[in-house]
Amino acid sequence: MFTGIVTDVGEVLAVTLRAEGLRRLRIACAYERASIALGASISCSGVCLTVVETGEDKGRTWFAVDTAAETLAVTTAGRWREGSRLNLERALKIGDELGGHIVAGHADGIAELVARQDLPDMAKLTLRARSAIMRFVAQKGSVTLDGISLTVNEVAGDTFSVLIIPHTLQVTTLGATKTGERLNLEVDLMARYAARLIETK
Repeated sequence: MFTGIVTDVGEVLAVTLRAEGLRRLRIACAYERASIALGASISCSGVCLTVVETGEDKGRTWFAVDTAAETLAVTTAGRWREGSRLNLERALKIGDELGGHIVAGHADGIAELVARQDLPDMAKLTLRARSAIMRFVAQKGSVTLDGISLTVNEVAGDTFSVLIIPHTLQVTTLGATKTGERLNLEVDLMARYAARLIETK
């Protein structure tokens, strides 16, 4: 489990085809190598991935993760290349501050950035998602975009908007995100379970 509070922005160093439908990514990060255990979960731009290898290269720590066919199909992981920047978050530990909201790291789908408005003290992003996902998105509710916990500002049809404060723009990949780009979207767990309970009555 995660909180959607990004603790580092990593860089993809290499992408290797391991088998049909399986890719291994080596990702540079600022975490200490000794603190990254094999089998640990790290959220990579909103996708929970398992550490299978660690190392150091030119003074930089790196960890490797495998992405399977399903992950490549339903998230933006299939577009990650050498040089891609990823929002990183370590798994939540008992006693950690819950600064965002409960995030599973299981992306529900992809949202496309259809408009960006840079305001004096923040940025307004408007995104479009499939109707099957949009039914879980509510005004003032929570969503996770590329691993970042955000509050929904407005909802209109198949689009929703979020307001991004300067700090988030500086310490995540959202500062450089442009119209037309696609982001991993995870809806609020509570919204998903509430809808399921209603459906089964």
